[in-house]
Amino acid sequence: MNVVLAGGGTAGHIEPALNLADQLKLIDPKINITVLGTSRGLEVDLVPARGYRLELIPAVPLPRKLSGDLVTLPTRLRSAIKQTRDLLHELEADVVVGFGGYVSIPAYLAARGEFPIVVHEANARAGLANRVGARFADAVAETFTGSLPRAELIGIPLRKSIETLNRRELRNSAREKFGISDSTKCILVFGGSQGAVKINNVISDCVSQGVFADVAILHSVGLKNEFSAPESNTYRPLNYIDRMDLAYSAADFVISRAGAMTVAELAAVGLPACFVPLPIGNGEQSLNAGPVVTAGGAMLVPDLEFSVEYVRDQIMPVLLDDRRLQTMSTAIATLGHRNSASALADLVMSVARKGKK
Repeated sequence: MNVVLAGGGTAGHIEPALNLADQLKLIDPKINITVLGTSRGLEVDLVPARGYRLELIPAVPLPRKLSGDLVTLPTRLRSAIKQTRDLLHELEADVVVGFGGYVSIPAYLAARGEFPIVVHEANARAGLANRVGARFADAVAETFTGSLPRAELIGIPLRKSIETLNRRELRNSAREKFGISDSTKCILVFGGSQGAVKINNVISDCVSQGVFADVAILHSVGLKNEFSAPESNTYRPLNYIDRMDLAYSAADFVISRAGAMTVAELAAVGLPACFVPLPIGNGEQSLNAGPVVTAGGAMLVPDLEFSVEYVRDQIMPVLLDDRRLQTMSTAIATLGHRNSASALADLVMSVARKGKK
């Protein structure tokens, strides 16, 4: 079976695709998997690093306002569709699975009428690419109810290390790795793979003003960002955390953005959080966090309102209240999906088999 995955650009599109690829390989190691991407996306590094074949197609961003790009869009899109369709024939694709982003539009349009299509939407508010693809897809999967018509609620495919994580069992070894005392409360702070400057600055100010007192802070500041405060016995700044399973196990609470993958992982492992949604885009991050906030498993604060005062007056009282932490942990865990990769893989295999008949 030949499976083609289209999900380039950001980690939010690539990671679910790669997690699905891992699950498909577990089901049948003989499955051939090819990932479509563009030269400008993170897939150039992430896909080969996971051991999968990457084929580049032209990027065709859809202009959101009147410009010269809008005039040339039809020509560029036709060319990208033709190149992608030729590639799908060369690969003898049995199914095309799209995850949104620039690469998905030409993939969906190239596959339409010739190859079975499955669309997966990670966010509560679907992007343009998936709204287009869902109209003629053979199957649609979603992470949040109501994001797309005809969608099956599956959740977002997670890494096996997160799907199977038992935070309690790993807590001691995780804290030893990061140099955090067993008896100390710990807040994990991150802003996605690139970090978040606003969150970094507020956390730095909190550290310098002593807001956290004896609480340990494990802070992923982002590869391109400077450490926001000097390291100490209670403050652990890191450019990047490659073992998020250990970071989740070491933490009692999280401060982060609200990307779909982040929300899904925290729900799956039952880790309470304060979400600070990215203030740009179409507002999907606030919508992503909505269900777990409503359930009582997380807090949400707009980017503009996230401040030293908010951390001191709203987050710290929660962190120091064991009963509140446990209640939030239980609440967020009720919305977690630990078998999403398997469910999506089964759906993809079913569509591909039907296409072979």
